[in-house]
Amino acid sequence: MTVDHIRYDILTQDALRGVVRQVLIDAAKKGLPGEHHFFITFDTRAPGVRLSARMREQYPEEMTVVLQHQFWDLKVTDDHFEVGLSFGGVPESLSVPFDTIKSFFDPSIQFGLQFETISEAAVPKTDKIEPKVKPRLPARHETPAVPAAEATPAPPPVPAQASNAAEKPAGEIVQLDRFRKK
Repeated sequence: MTVDHIRYDILTQDALRGVVRQVLIDAAKKGLPGEHHFFITFDTRAPGVRLSARMREQYPEEMTVVLQHQFWDLKVTDDHFEVGLSFGGVPESLSVPFDTIKSFFDPSIQFGLQFETISEAAVPKTDKIEPKVKPRLPARHETPAVPAAEATPAPPPVPAQASNAAEKPAGEIVQLDRFRKK
């Protein structure tokens, strides 16, 4: 069995959390452009999450905040963001580490990211590694565009065998299936 010593699963999640970080940095500097707004779900039990006892009691496991019209003091660092929000008319200040985020969703364009908690000590036990980040599909009956990174190029065409010696190419065409273990 192959072991992923590089830990692509962790690297991918860190990179996608970087997308969330950059979006929040831009929102802190320039505000929310157009109709963009964000639903951010995070684990309230995780180390580094800072919220009031009232909010922790109301949301003992996870919480979703909406950054749209009424938020203030959005500050973003390398490892967390802080924001002021109002819950039931009571102002609250939250601090949320990026690695506690479970999902990020921008409903204005149907873009979402779903994250899983991955232990750096855990090593996948199979050759087949399933992606740990599951983008959400657009709602309604919209057809999502496939990002370039997910597009799979078509294999090069296999030339047809020549029917006589005059039409044969100079070298022999070898099919990869010959070398596969059966």
